[in-house]
Amino acid sequence: MIRKYRFGSPFSTEAVVADIPVADEAVTVGSISTEEGFSFTCTLQEEDVVYGLGENMRGINKRGYTYTSFASDDPAHTEDKHSLYAAHNFIVVSGKETFGLFVDYPTKLTFDIGYTRQDTLRISCEYADLDLYVITGDTAYDVVKQFRKIIGRSYIPPKFAFGFGQSRWGYKTAEDFKKVAEEHRKAHMPLDMVYMDIDYMQDYKDFTLNQKEFPDFRAYVDEMKKMNIHLIPIIDAGVKCQEGYDICEEGREKGYFCKRADGSDFEAAVWPGWTHFPDVLNPEARAWFGSKYQILIDQGIDGFWNDMNEPATFYTKEGVTELVDYLKAAVEEDLETIKPLEIQEKAMAISNNPADYENMYHNVNGEMIPHSRVHNLFGYNMTRAAGEAFEKISPDNRILMFSRSSYVGMHRYGGVWMGDNRSWWSHILLNLQMLPSMNMCGFLYTGADLGGFGDDTTRDLVLRWLALGVFTPLMRNHSALGTREQEFYQFENIEDFRHVIGVRYRLVPYLYSEYMKAALGDDMLFKPLAFEYPQDAFASQVEDQLMLGGQVMIAPVYKQNAKGRYVYLPEEMIFVKFLPDGSISQETLSTGHHYVDVALNEVPLFIRKGCSIPVVDAAECVGDLDLSTMKWLGYEGAQYQLYDDDGITRL
Repeated sequence: MIRKYRFGSPFSTEAVVADIPVADEAVTVGSISTEEGFSFTCTLQEEDVVYGLGENMRGINKRGYTYTSFASDDPAHTEDKHSLYAAHNFIVVSGKETFGLFVDYPTKLTFDIGYTRQDTLRISCEYADLDLYVITGDTAYDVVKQFRKIIGRSYIPPKFAFGFGQSRWGYKTAEDFKKVAEEHRKAHMPLDMVYMDIDYMQDYKDFTLNQKEFPDFRAYVDEMKKMNIHLIPIIDAGVKCQEGYDICEEGREKGYFCKRADGSDFEAAVWPGWTHFPDVLNPEARAWFGSKYQILIDQGIDGFWNDMNEPATFYTKEGVTELVDYLKAAVEEDLETIKPLEIQEKAMAISNNPADYENMYHNVNGEMIPHSRVHNLFGYNMTRAAGEAFEKISPDNRILMFSRSSYVGMHRYGGVWMGDNRSWWSHILLNLQMLPSMNMCGFLYTGADLGGFGDDTTRDLVLRWLALGVFTPLMRNHSALGTREQEFYQFENIEDFRHVIGVRYRLVPYLYSEYMKAALGDDMLFKPLAFEYPQDAFASQVEDQLMLGGQVMIAPVYKQNAKGRYVYLPEEMIFVKFLPDGSISQETLSTGHHYVDVALNEVPLFIRKGCSIPVVDAAECVGDLDLSTMKWLGYEGAQYQLYDDDGITRL
């Protein structure tokens, strides 16, 4: 059952698409206070597990910490952080009483989940203007499925997007991108996509091309497509301020950029230098910005990734002026009076400064709304701009789209990658633990930067992470400028990479089938074990294994130098390993705890009792997979309902 409670005058986020009337009765779980902003408080029982919050830190069970919904450009995903790039305000409390809460509120919101007091959940925010949805059900999984029904169908990408993609911030020239494609094809390494980071643009200007490198971009795109490679360019949120740049001049002329209080266009520095931000909360401006994607679609592009859309800012003129004044005063007076680290903190604070968001305004139905009041909606509506435009530009065919920042509702227009992670072993586990939480909020097309974006990776870390990425809808190796290069050909024994990535392609029929069932049925692709085994007391304690679709459990190795790992089986399962010689081993294991050996060049999975899954021969691209080679893994005689389509037609 779903009840909607309204407080004050909420901003319409359009996260929920179902028409749910506002309830007359009081909230049935917890207590509400609107005396100082808004707060919801309830008591947590000792056995309660709290799921949700989409893209955020820590484990599958969110108890014991405090989390902030405020989209943040912070690449250091350490346990002391309270927020990442997205804001997904949905949780489920699972225990003797099971209920879900979606707080539809577009700016800073705090979830204190047993942090201040271990037995207390408190949700609070500054303004008592929001819609609160309370969902009751028999199980946590039941609550999630009810929520998924009211927020609309998840985005469906083209089938090629289930292939492997190679990316790096640092590919600058036409030869850089071509080399990636050629190295993969020369080594018969599967690859469907090469991603283009900011250097393909002319001076980091959106919807432009470096004319020196790409004098005939359409021919270049076509050349790559002959190799069955899709180029996927990045689009940033900031539009460079420059006379003669048509996107800038048109946006200024039509008033389509975010403003300052005095009506002038808001400016902040990002990669191109001074930039404006499209006012994507204004439907006219949103349609205008979305229409610009056609510039690249006309060049043969059929996929994009949206970045820097929290929106991230490096600094504003006010921020720089304040810092300079502070430093001058420090030098002219007495540096001895400055507290240790104060200068460093002041300098770092000018980036993504909340004070700058106070000076940025959106035009919403003629009313000027401070960005600070709707901050979490920017990435959502930037990607919505693209998604709505794609329906007009390409009404018949799907276009790949995923974003860094998001809010519930954006899941209808695109997927999400999990942001600028690091080459840390702990981030393999973090990647795994965010998958079901993301699915709970509708984000099915998701994945992390395999091998890690920041810092220097290692061969074993890349291989172990790829063995998890085999199962995530978005499978992309991506790294940062200045870090160790981590394409397969940078390491020895490349046959190990060919094998692990090849396993992904062998599993595409199953992964695509289960993805489509989840999308079309408003379901989850990845689930905590307890969602499938609610009566198993131990299942809710498992934090490093997931159910994938209806037939499979995954349990990746995520510790350095480990030769295998312990797993818990809630029921009898078949332990499958894809071996480097191309063969597949199968061993039936009983219910309970087991230690399983998993070599660095092996990919493990577990098939549930009474189930089977399809596999095919690997190919160098998704389009070349031959379903006539299909065979079945798992229990003999088990039936599987395969979903398949042409992979491109809109549904």
